[in-house]
Amino acid sequence: MIPELKKTTEQKMQKSLEALKNDLGKVRTGRAHTGLLDHVMVDYYGTPTAINQVANVTLLDARTIGVQPWEKNMVAKVEKAIRDSDLGLNPATMGDVVRVPMPMLTEERRKDLIKVVRSEAENARVAIRNLRRDANNSLKEAVKAKEISEDDERRTQDDVQKLTDKYIAEADKQLAQKEQELMQV
Repeated sequence: MIPELKKTTEQKMQKSLEALKNDLGKVRTGRAHTGLLDHVMVDYYGTPTAINQVANVTLLDARTIGVQPWEKNMVAKVEKAIRDSDLGLNPATMGDVVRVPMPMLTEERRKDLIKVVRSEAENARVAIRNLRRDANNSLKEAVKAKEISEDDERRTQDDVQKLTDKYIAEADKQLAQKEQELMQV
């Protein structure tokens, strides 16, 4: 029971970190990267579809993303989907390619983005702490049901705390990296 509990807790903490990494990836810096458009949905014959399922997304240069839909009639829909997304981008169509230039970030916008990033990191830390609490509650219930001893409970709580510290430190590391990335001019 104890190894199982530790394993599932660690897997859930790992998923929380992956979710944080995905959330941080959506917050854009001044540089272009194709992953920025991953969560943009396009109306594909009445069905919301990820942009990378209807078009080829590439980097044209360091500050421009190129989106080339596989069907000509999708160009306008792709452009509209990018414009309507919450990314603050202004795409331009050139023939059958949609060019998405990345605007320069102002100092004020950078500070706003850092607030967003810190909030995302705090959400991840809270999720990790909630997983610790759930694991500790499971241990207490197991002690009450006489499935494990109190010594085993204490040892396992220490192990769960070490896991928690490790994953919170990793979340803080990801946050610091993203903040540094945002502040680069």
